Amino acid sequence: MRALVVQHDHVTEPGLVGARLRERGYDLTEVTVVPADRHHTPDVTFDFPEAAEWDLVVSLGAPWSVYDESAIGSWIGGELALLRKAHHLGIPVLGVCFGAQALTTALGGGVERSARPEIGWTEIDTHDPALVGRGPWMQWHYDRCVPPPGAEEVARNAVCVQAFRLGRSLGVQFHPEITRWMLEGWLAEGGAEECAQQGVDTAELLARSRELEPRARDNARRLVDGFLDRVAGVTH
Repeated sequence: MRALVVQHDHVTEPGLVGARLRERGYDLTEVTVVPADRHHTPDVTFDFPEAAEWDLVVSLGAPWSVYDESAIGSWIGGELALLRKAHHLGIPVLGVCFGAQALTTALGGGVERSARPEIGWTEIDTHDPALVGRGPWMQWHYDRCVPPPGAEEVARNAVCVQAFRLGRSLGVQFHPEITRWMLEGWLAEGGAEECAQQGVDTAELLARSRELEPRARDNARRLVDGFLDRVAGVTH
């Protein structure tokens, strides 16, 4: 089975989500939209693959906003078209953070600024813990999803909708894919300054992440299994 993984920047990899997909028999093809040398000038040109070529599409996080035309207007339309076409073809789509925001936009929902950002590990309220557990999940976002028409809200917290599903597509606002290496990369690429602005202690964040590594791996495995078995309809 072929899975397309849209990696928007050089740091945010499929991580724990990708590891579980491979364990479930998927052959991952990862495409990176913005190379490392354009991280701070992400208005690149990128041609997205055809949706029909894949059995599964995963759209990962990114440090930009879906609606920021000045930063990513050169390529976000192509991604929205990919996600919209995949969904309409019945190809399962998993959107993660920015990927969830792109998914909801592609399907007729919206994205807006959150009342406050979320950075760090949090638990969430879930209507379907067998699909999306309480966590704790890594959060790092300033925007929030307005789910598309007909979508089912699966989880939320006081800040925003944390998970929604529509057909064979699932969007999650948090980061089940997170690894310690990935978090260190975010901090190195401007995340440390963001943490300082928001009053987040980076040493505590890294220590908490090390402590939660086993639980994060288990949570990611359960989420991927729930997505494949309950949303995508793929059996073991």
